[in-house]
Amino acid sequence: MSRPLRLYNTLTRSKEVFEPIDPENVRLYVCGPTVYDYAHIGNARPLIVFDVLFRLLRHRYGADHVVYARNVTDVDDKINARAARDFPGHPLNEAIGEVTRTTERQFHEDAAALGCLEPNEEPHATRHIAEMVAIIERLVARGLAYIAEDNVLFSPAAMNLYPGAPRYGSLARRSLDEMIAGARIDVAPYKRDPMDFVLWKPSKPNEPGWRSPCGIFPLGRPGWHIECSAMSMAKLLSPFGGGLACDDPVKNVFDIHGGGIDLVFPHHENEIAQSCCAFDTPRMANVWMHNGFLQVEGEKMSKSLGNFITIRELLNEWPGEVLRLAMLSSHYRQPINWTEKGLNDAGEELLHWSTALWQVSEGSLVFWAQREPDLANPSIELIDALQDDLNTPAALAVLRNHYDKTRSLDPRALVRFARDVCFLGLLRLDRLGVHNPYDVTSGPDMIAIRFRDESKRLKAAYANGFPQAISAIVSSVRDRGADVQIHENGSLTFSALTAENLQFEREIKALIQRRIAARARQDWKESDRVRDELARMGVALKDNKDGATTWELKR
Repeated sequence: MSRPLRLYNTLTRSKEVFEPIDPENVRLYVCGPTVYDYAHIGNARPLIVFDVLFRLLRHRYGADHVVYARNVTDVDDKINARAARDFPGHPLNEAIGEVTRTTERQFHEDAAALGCLEPNEEPHATRHIAEMVAIIERLVARGLAYIAEDNVLFSPAAMNLYPGAPRYGSLARRSLDEMIAGARIDVAPYKRDPMDFVLWKPSKPNEPGWRSPCGIFPLGRPGWHIECSAMSMAKLLSPFGGGLACDDPVKNVFDIHGGGIDLVFPHHENEIAQSCCAFDTPRMANVWMHNGFLQVEGEKMSKSLGNFITIRELLNEWPGEVLRLAMLSSHYRQPINWTEKGLNDAGEELLHWSTALWQVSEGSLVFWAQREPDLANPSIELIDALQDDLNTPAALAVLRNHYDKTRSLDPRALVRFARDVCFLGLLRLDRLGVHNPYDVTSGPDMIAIRFRDESKRLKAAYANGFPQAISAIVSSVRDRGADVQIHENGSLTFSALTAENLQFEREIKALIQRRIAARARQDWKESDRVRDELARMGVALKDNKDGATTWELKR
């Protein structure tokens, strides 16, 4: 094993060596989607960040010894509102089912396109109501929650007096006064204190509802925070079975809880409060990890600013690997500025990487991976970078160094580079063709994206019959390592030039430069000789009126 794994813990505000409670059963929980609409690009950040952590934990402890749970919130006011809006003539419960099924499918498609592995467990809130009710009844019995007008509310003030429980606000590092000032408090006359939060609330007549805790007569539904407490316990604390913790408080803690920085307060703070008080433990999870905020072109993303972007909208323009690389270019705890330039840069880099691997057949890569079993795993340098608190910028620097070594076409270097790239989820060997020959009219592709401007100019030149402009644009494309075919209907197909073709291009350009120099010194014999040599290579030259020389392969 290489260096120890160190992770930044929001709870202690420090980077710590990660020591799992049980190395044979490492447990990770991450807050997942509320399924009422397409996920936005800010939601993609925790998806990708914690996918990298999941991959690293699997590598370090073994795939069979890591459990990654990511929940699906399928009961929520936003879901109800969306269902009523989109299906006004349907019964609400039927409409809710349609919204949640469709949105969850879209989320899974987006996550797969971003290169994310599926979690081991994906609990749904509606399937763990019994666990929520059991936890709530425990809290009421202990005097930490109370019933008021058919609502059940948790009392942070009571928690702060409860033996063995952590102080409320210990994760956010805020006092009660600061939390009250910074929170959007739901004012209700039945609350004993402004900071009290809802564990359970009555359902309206047409809303989904379940048997309420503590014998409350009306049907009700859970509050947001209790859902994650119940689902994480149900999937990661297997000894208790049926939703209640075991008698040993130490076993009521799991290893890592993750999410966006915006969830620290109130969501994660309230999860800790409920879980610690219900399960007699000073901690819910040993390590709390949070990714930083995302801005779009230097501004906070919001619908009012017109810069609200969904993952699906971006996937319509870019391959998922481009979005993933752009996201991993910043350290997960730092704010990230999402820009068009960043996407262009990521697309350019992935094009070079995929082209390097495309030049050696997939069969050859598989052959060498079998011959060299040590190369079937990512490099030590890559793992070391990631084990320093998921330092993905440092990991990408390792990739770039490995990429430079592939230019020798050494199969071992290519396999090492391929394994590192694939480990980070940035390329898949079975998808390299996606980044190579592709018609720009048929979908997003690295090469097509790279030459979007040239594509527009070429189509205009072809439609208006400007052969010199066409020749100049094609030459520019070829200078940048690609070829383009113009079909009779005006559509274009871009493809990466192979190493052999690139060498051929260099020879042609060197000969053309030699001929230009000969003509400049009026050495017509040498000029004609070079022209004849190029003709034997199948190259036709054209001396234009502006003095430039263009060329094309003879048909």
